[in-house]
Amino acid sequence: MAYFTASHIDALPHIYRINLINSCSGYKSANLIGTASKSGEENVAVFSSVTHIGSSPAMLGLFLRPTTVPRNTYQNIKDTGYYTINHIYKSITKDAHHTSAKYDKSISEFDVTELQSEYKQEFHAPFVSGSPVQLAMEFVEEYHIKANDTILVIGKIVGLFVNDALIEDDGFINISKAEVAAINGLDGYAIPENKTRFGYQRPKTVANSIT
Repeated sequence: MAYFTASHIDALPHIYRINLINSCSGYKSANLIGTASKSGEENVAVFSSVTHIGSSPAMLGLFLRPTTVPRNTYQNIKDTGYYTINHIYKSITKDAHHTSAKYDKSISEFDVTELQSEYKQEFHAPFVSGSPVQLAMEFVEEYHIKANDTILVIGKIVGLFVNDALIEDDGFINISKAEVAAINGLDGYAIPENKTRFGYQRPKTVANSIT
């Protein structure tokens, strides 16, 4: 088994180190974040850093890289207070990944890919048409992480759109039915298959499958 100490990791070539550390945490969610400027300029970008914060109130976190260069997604969120989270699925992975390219804010990624924007419930930010799970988010607060100058944005779920066929009787969203993608590292896309669910666990009980 390969072994890397902290000093070894620091000394690795830049791209090798990025690939190694971004992939060592395993599969992450694959999402497109949709935003619009105050004047309506659309932006959509791929993120693998969305994380659950809490269910009551329903909140999600989003990690963003340092703002040492223009970050259109972050600026639009701060300026308007709204954004969308859209699950990436199998047939759009190529276009979704291209949104990681650094375009000028005047150029919408919707215009340079086959991705289509749509608006719902008079929400300011665009959703990605066809995404099986779409979340309307409202900015709540942010935290500056001093260790590496990144930003954790906390958002409240103010609207949730889910394809009917994905919702199980107990509320579980079975995203594998929609071929929703996951990301390994920065550029490795996989389509996970939901195999088994286990019930709520208590001490001294056997983990029985519920699916």
